[in-house]
Amino acid sequence: MRRKDKEIIGIGEKLEIIAKCKICRLGLCENNCPYIVPLNYGFSYDDEKLTLYFHSAKDGKKIDMIKNNSNACFEIDCDTKLVEGEKPCDYGYEFKSIIGFGKIVFLDTIDEKTDGLNYLMKRQTGKDIKFDFEESKLKNVVVFKMLVDEFTGKQKVIE
Repeated sequence: MRRKDKEIIGIGEKLEIIAKCKICRLGLCENNCPYIVPLNYGFSYDDEKLTLYFHSAKDGKKIDMIKNNSNACFEIDCDTKLVEGEKPCDYGYEFKSIIGFGKIVFLDTIDEKTDGLNYLMKRQTGKDIKFDFEESKLKNVVVFKMLVDEFTGKQKVIE
């Protein structure tokens, strides 16, 4: 990271940002052409490994791209705020963000899909309960996870 003064080093602070934000922008690539899609997400952090969980329709560009290339990146941001200045160049923008890289894996079994969707529901609802999903619904949805190899945090706070 070029701006070390903005880097978030502590894992606890990075996880707080991941836990606070609601949308993850997933970056995919096909034929040397990038594609970014915003998604709701869930996450787990176990044994010093971050895993992000997503769901989707069974068909579409995103699914086709992942099947062809499981490498992906992601970006999450929150706490954004415009800070006005006296002159245009004095304006600034506060933010906290996380960027990372990893591989996408499709979850195939009913139990895997249920677990993945429960991470999503926990993140989106704030409820730490186990949700039940109808098997017919689980068969008609794609659930996938990103096994994150590395991620960094960055923030800008204007005082």
